[in-house]
Amino acid sequence: MGNEATCTLKIGKQTTAGTALLESSELIFRPAGGSPRLKIPFSAMKSVKALDGRVYLETADTVISLNVGAIAEKWRDKILHPKSRAEKLGIKAGTNVSLLGEFEEAFLKELRASTKAISNGKITASSDLIFLSVNLAKDLPSAIDKTAKAVKGATALWIVYPKGKKEITENDVLTAGRKSGLKDVRVVAFSPTHTALKFVIPIANR
Repeated sequence: MGNEATCTLKIGKQTTAGTALLESSELIFRPAGGSPRLKIPFSAMKSVKALDGRVYLETADTVISLNVGAIAEKWRDKILHPKSRAEKLGIKAGTNVSLLGEFEEAFLKELRASTKAISNGKITASSDLIFLSVNLAKDLPSAIDKTAKAVKGATALWIVYPKGKKEITENDVLTAGRKSGLKDVRVVAFSPTHTALKFVIPIANR
């Protein structure tokens, strides 16, 4: 996967082997020996450079380098120019979007800025993307079963749910989605409080 690399991290004279994960708004380093992971938000980086297979990250306190090899420049560009939420979710001009449930105003504003083809509260036959907001695991089976019937061809279903809540977990969402005959293909940090899981009809069943 392009956003994960086995590498070494260097801070000052200390070098540590492990795995680096490039997320949408932060870089995470997990040491091989089981030490606590290091999390560096993009917002904390004062400068980002790529040179000879290394990514150099300057924060207010130190300079960190990771020898990720050939993907160093790609990682630098992703850190300096992160995708917007709409881009990560596959929303662009002309995308037909259907919304079910309640969504924060910030997302609705971003959505309206990206496309005018929006149906709120009803799934249209021409939907490219369906967004389903669910807050409780007990509501998942009925909500997904009903929505999954409207997923046709290459239409994708994004299930948006609260993160870090015992009332609904990633496993709850994955299980319900798979039971409805859909395949999970991507996860996105929807917001500081919510996660989005993308489901599609398996290619063999389209």
